[in-house]
Formats: sequence, structure tokens, C-alpha cells
Amino acid sequence: MEHLWSPWRSQYIETFSDESRNKSDCFLCDAFLQPQHDARLLVVARREYCFVIMNRFPYNSGHIMVVPNRHTGELRLLSDDELLHLFRTVREAEDVLHKVFKPHGINVGLNLGSAAGAGVPQHLHVHLVPRWNGDVNFMPVLADVKVVSERLEDTYIKLTQGFAASALAMSA
Repeated sequence: MEHLWSPWRSQYIETFSDESRNKSDCFLCDAFLQPQHDARLLVVARREYCFVIMNRFPYNSGHIMVVPNRHTGELRLLSDDELLHLFRTVREAEDVLHKVFKPHGINVGLNLGSAAGAGVPQHLHVHLVPRWNGDVNFMPVLADVKVVSERLEDTYIKLTQGFAASALAMSA
């Protein structure tokens, strides 16, 4: 079996959590509790039971996560309302990604627990990663480099506008 190493992934937790450490031990809780810092923390949308945050170290442009407001690492601990709203927001996020980025597909996934690959096992989150035909090239394999073709700031603006339009459409 061949192994592909991505040592930069550890920076997601280490670097980001060092930059915005509040009193919480969870950077996702910090993001939830600091709406005044949404742009800095890359929160693109807030809903009643969850919020949407960009991945600071994305696999592709538009890589976002839908996160329940309540700190829990297990789906089975969410209330029915929390679970319903989490996945309604995942559906909304899929629609926003299609409208904003026009991907050929989207990876949607959860990693529950460390053994399953969760980088933040104590606070579950649903990843949505836009994908395009041919978006994987030789760079990650040969040079340990992932090419992301857009600045985070530009992606943030597109996504916040997309979610704002989506919220307006849902309320109409």
C-alpha cells in the first residue's frame, strides 16, 4: 500500500487555533461565540442551529464545513431539530456551491471520532468540497503541494454573498 502524506493538515488545528484562541478549547466553538469576527474566522453563514465556516486549509476553492452550534462530536447526541437543521443547511450549502462555483460534483462527508480521521473529533462538522473534472494533478503527489486557484478572501466574499442570497430566497 502506498501512503500519501499531507503534513500541512496539522497546521489547520495548530496554526488557526493559536491565532484566535479565546477561552474555549474548540476553535469551532470560538467561531460560533464570536460573530463579530466572522470575516477573520471565515464564517460565511449563520443559521438557527448551525453555522457554515470555510476550511482555512481547503482541498479546493469553496471547501466549507457545516457545524452545529452545540459542541458535540456525535450525531446521536444531536436533538431532532439540530439534526434536521444541520442537514437542511448542508442541502442549502450544496445549492450555494453549485450557484457560486459551478462544480462538476461535491464531496460531502463526516469523520466521527479520531479513528475515523476527524481532525476535530470533539465537535462534529460536515465537509463540502467542490470538485471539477481534472482538479487533481501531479502537484500533491510529486511536490507535496496542493494548488488552490483562488484567495481565501475572494472565496469568502463569494460565499457570504451566495448564502445571503440563499437566506433571502428562503424567507421570500
